[in-house]
Amino acid sequence: MKNLLSAGDLDRDFAIHLLDVAEGMADVNDREIKKLPTLRGKTVVNLFFEDSTRTRISFELAAKRLSADVINFSAKGSSVSKGESLKDTAQTLEAMGADAVVIRHHASGAANVLAHSGWINGAIVNAGDGTHEHPTQALLDAFTMRKRIHGTASAGKGLDGVKVAITGDVLHSRVARSNLLLLNTLGAEVHFVAPPTLLPANPSNWNAKLHYSLDDVIDLEKPDVLMMLRVQTERMNASFFPSEREYSRIWGLNGERLLRLKDTAIVMHPGPMNRGLEIDAVSADSPKSTVLEQVANGVSVRMAVLFTLLSGERATDVS
Repeated sequence: MKNLLSAGDLDRDFAIHLLDVAEGMADVNDREIKKLPTLRGKTVVNLFFEDSTRTRISFELAAKRLSADVINFSAKGSSVSKGESLKDTAQTLEAMGADAVVIRHHASGAANVLAHSGWINGAIVNAGDGTHEHPTQALLDAFTMRKRIHGTASAGKGLDGVKVAITGDVLHSRVARSNLLLLNTLGAEVHFVAPPTLLPANPSNWNAKLHYSLDDVIDLEKPDVLMMLRVQTERMNASFFPSEREYSRIWGLNGERLLRLKDTAIVMHPGPMNRGLEIDAVSADSPKSTVLEQVANGVSVRMAVLFTLLSGERATDVS
């Protein structure tokens, strides 16, 4: 596997392999010296056409902990803002000898174009393209679920039978799309919960059960995982719900709903959170919440992805 463009590119065995490699990387991140020589001499470019702090820093830290050289390229203030095309930028990076390009772009399909254009020979990692996909987010979410559910015995396991309710702005969410694909691959049962206006128009293309009431899902489905999505106001061009107060009242996670979740359930959020809109402070900071774990696990998972793509190795022993 040369590129990671979509969570749908991963079959079950390879997805579990990546999660197992991430287990080893998590051990490295717990050491006093958090460094491996694996990618010494390799160059990783973070090519971000959209603002991002969490994802860019996570990839940067992952590459540096594998001893790669890292170049952070932001479209703002660069030649891109002066009209340079994606092709020109890619060819410039190729001339500089980039071994991997981590790309985030506002246009859906940009990572795929870059990977199959012939403009660049390095590995391409999709760090989010428009409303399409964000595969490493799905991997770190699956890694987090697996650790919470299986604990120290998680190696080699999928998420068979785990019931995951993804709630919120599904229509505009690349996180929801990638999670759906990967969770289906790993054997989980996926439920989407949202206002009808924020669910896909053609649900037959989605292997998920659709719901319009968060209360019904909590009380009747009793999910093992409740993932709250950020309301992406910057991607909306119409009124998808009456008001923020109404959205929070019907589809937001609050302390009362948190208490009705089963004891072993966990609460997830890909971040950044709109506290008081899709999730309140009590829920975000509760023991059920995995928000900070997801951030930490993101580094381990992205180390596993870069290690696997650039080293050409499939061994799980990374010590």
